[in-house]
Amino acid sequence: MDSDVIDAYCERLGPGLWAEPWNAVTNLAFVIAALVVWQRGRGVLPVQLLAVVLFAIGVGSGLWHTLAVPWTGAADVLPIVVFVLVYIHCANRYFWGLRGVKALGATLLFFPFAALVIPLSAKVPGIESSAAYMPVPLMIAAYAIALRHRLSEVARGLGIGVAILAVSLAMRMLDEPMCSAFPTGTHFAWHLLNALMLGWMAEVLRRHLAGEAGGR
Repeated sequence: MDSDVIDAYCERLGPGLWAEPWNAVTNLAFVIAALVVWQRGRGVLPVQLLAVVLFAIGVGSGLWHTLAVPWTGAADVLPIVVFVLVYIHCANRYFWGLRGVKALGATLLFFPFAALVIPLSAKVPGIESSAAYMPVPLMIAAYAIALRHRLSEVARGLGIGVAILAVSLAMRMLDEPMCSAFPTGTHFAWHLLNALMLGWMAEVLRRHLAGEAGGR
């Protein structure tokens, strides 16, 4: 294999553009989800911003699973980080009613939270490969619990998001352990479920904002 090509998934057996066909093609799920979110959120700026970032996730992940070189790894990860931060800010702004510096400060708390959770998660057998993602379901779950009396529908929606993400993470973590029995791996299912989950999270925000607008 070309020394510049990174072999990080069960499906990749060589350096070619289509060495990970399932992992590559399933990134279309992010693009489709982005288009649906954009259409449903038409005229709602925070939701349409999430749609743009969701589209970027599909493009970045597509580059990563075709070219598989270091810079495409950044193209894969950075849009995901942006989506997480934008969503947390929207949650602070629209679910909690925080404004300005308070909303921004609460959003930036994600970084120390992640710095605590990631190394702890990396010590748990089976989770090591996905430790960097563990702060996300934990934070969503925390928001769902905290919002259960204030915004019960939002809390329920966030809970559904956590459930989808839990299954998605399981598929990501099983990619290598299942490789000998399932040569295509399971990472492609991570893409499909993540696209569903991120689209759903955007829909939770859209429904909340639509409800607020209708109540005025």
